[in-house]
Amino acid sequence: MIIFSNVSKIYENGANALDNISFFIERGEFVFVVGPSGAGKSTLIKLLMHEETPTAGDVIVNGVNVSGLKQNQIPFLRRNMGVVFQDFRLLPKKTVYENVSFAMEIVGASRREIRRQVPNILSMVGLSHKAKAYPTQLSGGEQQRVALARALVNNPSFLIADEPTGNLNPRTAMEIMELLSEINKRGTTVIMATHAKDIVDQMKKRVIAIEDGVIVRDEARGVYGYEN
Repeated sequence: MIIFSNVSKIYENGANALDNISFFIERGEFVFVVGPSGAGKSTLIKLLMHEETPTAGDVIVNGVNVSGLKQNQIPFLRRNMGVVFQDFRLLPKKTVYENVSFAMEIVGASRREIRRQVPNILSMVGLSHKAKAYPTQLSGGEQQRVALARALVNNPSFLIADEPTGNLNPRTAMEIMELLSEINKRGTTVIMATHAKDIVDQMKKRVIAIEDGVIVRDEARGVYGYEN
């Protein structure tokens, strides 16, 4: 479960990114976070990942108040989350297999665990045949699938997707969304920040809409609600 309780974030320049927001996300939910540029979506994501800390309020992830974590505790928090970005962030000199296995290596997984898990996760995202390829040899959609595999390989309890379809054509974007939906059906909580109106409107998932740092809508089967 993820809980934001009366969370505010004010930056040093005085910008009020989030203003006393509260919500909770149950285990296994699929939630879109939407809103205009500058609304506070990225700040919300950064608070979840502990890249930022709130000025006031509490951010609780799986029963742990992440707001007060010490530096050496942050890696343990991030082991329970997978993160996918718009720009993929793959390591260019590593193969598909190596990009995914690296995520296991940095959390101390054994070679035996890596040899067992990486092929399984590559199969799940449909990239077994690309294991030896490098990122530059892949399409945008394939690169995003690698990023998904890397995010999922350590079996996180939830997945954060920050504009994961922003650099993809509509067909490939829907393929990625179908994969995210399947991942969610297997029990992983998915939180996706997006401007993709067509995707949000089509999928009819929970929508949390933010404007000027304030939650203005929280709908169980919501729509995007903005003009792109």
